[in-house]
Parts: sequence; structure tokens; C-alpha cells
Amino acid sequence: MLKRAFSKISLGLALSAAALSAQAVNVTGAGASFPYPVYAKWAAAYHQETGKQVNYQSIGSGGGQQQIIAKTVDFGASDDPMLVEALDKDNLLQFPAIIGGTVPVVNIDGIKPGELRLSGAVLADIYLGKITKWDDEAIKALNPDLTLPNNSIVVVHRSDGSGTTFGWTNYLSKVSADWKENVGEGKAVKWPTGQGGKGNEGVAAYVRQLKDSVGYVEYAYAKQNNLSWTQLENKDGQFVQPSQETFAAAAAHADWKGTPGMGVVLTNEVGEDSWPVTAASFILMHKSQDKPENAKAVLNFFDWAFENGVEMAAELDYVPLPTAVTDQIKELWAQEIKAADGSAVWN
Repeated sequence: MLKRAFSKISLGLALSAAALSAQAVNVTGAGASFPYPVYAKWAAAYHQETGKQVNYQSIGSGGGQQQIIAKTVDFGASDDPMLVEALDKDNLLQFPAIIGGTVPVVNIDGIKPGELRLSGAVLADIYLGKITKWDDEAIKALNPDLTLPNNSIVVVHRSDGSGTTFGWTNYLSKVSADWKENVGEGKAVKWPTGQGGKGNEGVAAYVRQLKDSVGYVEYAYAKQNNLSWTQLENKDGQFVQPSQETFAAAAAHADWKGTPGMGVVLTNEVGEDSWPVTAASFILMHKSQDKPENAKAVLNFFDWAFENGVEMAAELDYVPLPTAVTDQIKELWAQEIKAADGSAVWN
């Protein structure tokens, strides 16, 4: 079911309305593709349990930010946390909803998932176009037991404004001075080499189709598309596999309360078990609500997901937020999200 959903993102989540009560409010959201698999699973289960409909379109973090600012959706989603100044400018509330990991994926004959080892410096040089062959000495030095082909590396990146790209380029900027100086970080950058795919879905499809390619996707997309992910060397010099445990190890260092706008960036965290490209995905809502009933419906959904979606998230190798963090988020809902008459939407 998820595989079909990945290839039909333009449809979002068109859930049946047959079970909806007359009082039910349908809500719409749009944005990051990084959390789409878990939002899809949550929305389907929520609809089955409550009869309420949540429609979410996977259009990229840039689109999610644009649409919530324009008030064309009830909530936006972004993996690139907005700065406090930008949130204040449009009177937005930002809160995390889920944690996951971005993984390098490759299509090399004979290389199984988790076999190839890469470092941040090597990845940066591949994406800079400085390392162009799979049997480059820098890659062979990390993989003395693997036979790598003398084939050109096909680089794949995102073509749309993407929070996944923000996390990826933020990580590369932390591990490569050359990358930081010449490319930098952002939802969209001027790529030195490679070809672009739209969404995590598009990058996964390109890597699956193109021999000798490398790309970066959220871990659930790698698993759903049977792609070969790689090990990565972390800040402590340990090679780690992507997993819920290594994502959680990185997230354990997050300072949600002390970070303005809760906009924690989890790349290149310390810890021998930490996955280097871990990320939180965020929800954006207007603090002043023209349609308070829609806002309440959005909050009801995420409240349900925080309480009932933990196992579903874990099944897709996402890391649910700790209860202490979700309690903090609900306090923000009560304090910050108001109807036009100033009354609280959440209480």
C-alpha cells in the first residue's frame, strides 16, 4: 500500500469519507516527503478509528512552508526548521512531530544493504564531483574487503526545495570545509554535479533505475524500494548502520526546550552510536486561526498520533518523540494557538 502511495504523491491521502459524521472536519496539510510514510500510516489508522479525514500532500518542505504562509492548507510540514524571525513574521507556531534518518543509497552490482562504508568527507567529495569512480582510493580505503567497479559514479540529488536536502547539505557543511565554502546548506543549493529527482520518491526511483548511482533518501524509502543503504562514519569515528536505535541515539542529545522555535538540527551529533544524518520533521500552523475548528481537528490528529502512533512509527524505523517533548508541545498549543476572538483552540 505504501509503495503505491509513494508513486502517487499528487493524490496525497485521499481517504474515504464514507464513515465521516456530519460534524467531522476534514483537514489538509502539505510539505515534507521525509515524514510522508508515517503520516500516511497514521492518517489511515486515524480514519479507520475515528472516521475523520486527514489529507496530506508530499510536495517538499519548501512547498509546505509556502502553502501554510499562504493559508492554503491547515498545516504545513518541513524538515528544515524555520528561524524564529521567519516564524514571527508570519505568526506561525512550529513543533516537531517525528524523528528519522536520511541515508545514502547506492545501486552497485553485488553490494548489499549495509555493506558499503562511507565517510562524510568522501560523500562531500562525491557530491562535489571530485571523486568520480567507485574504485577511487578514498572509497577503497574504507572498504578493503569489497570489490568495487571501475565505473563512473552517477550522482542523484533532490530537484525541489527540500528539508531532506537541508539536512544533507547541513551535514556535508559540518564535515567538509570545501563543501561549506563552495556549496553551503539550504533547502535548495547549486549542485556541482548530478541529476535531480522530485521528492524522496523521485530520488529513490532514480537510484533504483540507474546503475552505479548514489543518492540520499529517508530510511523508510530505502527499505520500501529495496535500495542498498550504506554505513556512515559518525562524529566519534564509528561506522554505524541506520536504524531506529542510531537515530534515537542522535536525538538523545537534542535540547528542545532551549532551542528557539523548537528547531533542533540533529546532524553530526556526538555519541558512538549516533547516526550522522538524523533529523526531526516539523509541523507549522498559524497562531491566529480564521478556522478554529480546522485547527482543533489538526491538533486532535497529532494528539492521537503522539498517543497511539508510537508502534506504527517504529515499524517504519522512525523515532517517536519522548513524552516529555509531546507534553511541552501540547502546552504550546494551549498557549499559542488562538481563535480570532482570542480564545484558546486547544484546552
